[in-house]
Amino acid sequence: MAIPMVLAILFPPTLFLTGASVLTLLSLAILGVLEIRGINLKYSKFVNTASSSSSIRFKVPSRVGMLLLYTPAFLVGVASFWLYPADDSRFLFLKSAVTIHFFKRLFEVIFIHKYSGKMSLDTMIIILVSYFFLSLSLIYTQTFNQGLSEPSIDLKYLGIVLFLIGISGNFYHHYLLSKLRTNGDKEYKIPKGVTLGSALYFMCRSYVTRKWYMSKFEDFPKEVKALIPFVF
Repeated sequence: MAIPMVLAILFPPTLFLTGASVLTLLSLAILGVLEIRGINLKYSKFVNTASSSSSIRFKVPSRVGMLLLYTPAFLVGVASFWLYPADDSRFLFLKSAVTIHFFKRLFEVIFIHKYSGKMSLDTMIIILVSYFFLSLSLIYTQTFNQGLSEPSIDLKYLGIVLFLIGISGNFYHHYLLSKLRTNGDKEYKIPKGVTLGSALYFMCRSYVTRKWYMSKFEDFPKEVKALIPFVF
């Protein structure tokens, strides 16, 4: 009895959503394992690693690639206001969160980040498709909740606060990284200040990023860990 109830909560009752949930989880897990094993997505500091450079055939400037991979997901958020104009506050918050997040990323690409190289075309396409379908799935899933009664414990306003804290911290993190470089500077430097991480794939990315810094900088502080301070 308990297992069917849990599955009903985890997976909304459509084949598309069930498949999308499973595919997303498996894809992120596989990408995380590949990152740990040194098979990295070919962008940022990992575009010219030994395991990547020999297999890259087509590259695009990093700024152009980032603009292209974030734009479709942003347009999904914008279009949702037109496709679902009269919805409850919960749906409005979700549409706003998706749109604001990817608008922020586009803003950072244009005005904040200081890029030093290129990214592979296949990596750009992988990330573009992932963000596009993730945004689409989030908004599509919420349509099934229309007309349902509100939960006894309403956490959406707490969610708004956490979202604002998270997106502000993320913006500050990117601002700090941009200040590590002066105009025209293309060298990588050790970040300092407050930083925030993510889960699954980005935890693995954090792990290999620390290994990269240790291989490039003899003075990299050993007490700076990837995930758990002073531990791992």
